[in-house]
Amino acid sequence: MDMLQSHRAEAISIAVALVAVGAATAYYFYIANSNSKSKQKGCLDPEKFKEFKLVKRTQLSHNVAKFRFALPTATSVLGLPIGQHMSCRGKDSNGEDVIKPYTPTTLDSDLGHFELVIKMYPQGRMSHQFREMCEGDFLAVKGPKGRFKYEPNQVKAFGMLAGGTGITPMFQVTRAILESPDDKTNIHLLYANVTYDDILLKEELDSLANTFPDRFSVYYVLNQPPEGWNGGVGFISKEMIQTYCPAPASDIQILRCGPPPMNKAMAALLESLGYSPQMQFQF
Repeated sequence: MDMLQSHRAEAISIAVALVAVGAATAYYFYIANSNSKSKQKGCLDPEKFKEFKLVKRTQLSHNVAKFRFALPTATSVLGLPIGQHMSCRGKDSNGEDVIKPYTPTTLDSDLGHFELVIKMYPQGRMSHQFREMCEGDFLAVKGPKGRFKYEPNQVKAFGMLAGGTGITPMFQVTRAILESPDDKTNIHLLYANVTYDDILLKEELDSLANTFPDRFSVYYVLNQPPEGWNGGVGFISKEMIQTYCPAPASDIQILRCGPPPMNKAMAALLESLGYSPQMQFQF
């Protein structure tokens, strides 16, 4: 009788152990599968252009539009690291190929699509491509590209100096930081334009500033401000940088992106204020 009970207890122990092993194995494969889904391969190819269909075009002003392109499936990710860009290929007004870098305003958390906010200039070669694009057309894209490598909390704070369409990489980095619960980086943005109507993504920027008042601030600067304007006037100045950006330190970084003359002027101002080359990055 004792031997029978002993065998029975041993069989139960073995069964329990097998159930535990099975459960652990199932859990392992579940986690592995989940991780593989969260780290799924992006749709971009750094070596060759791939075409993506324009599914929605939204006109934001007389010369600015938002273009939404579909990815292969509703759960596909573009695969663009934060702060990097991609090359877009199109045709100019003479029918010749033209390639220009752009940064989407979306992140890989935006599944199934990516968006570009494009300002179309009268004489811009790539502007012609976007001006002529209709829903259903395709855009050739290659990437990712760029030297910027972002890791959460790599600095205590970013100062951002943007001009015109140079806001797009800043917006992408800002969104990624503020939407990550583990990232505590603070962001101070100075955004310069000619007129009020030239300000891109203003509604989105203001929304982020209202949602994260202790983490993100934006100060607009206009060369031709409207009557009653209470922001900055003229160009980004040394005094504006001192007032609205973090002071030089080993744990801060100033990002800048704008037209070449602006980038050159900002580099000179930052140097005069004591920001070392290691504290700066130009997109």
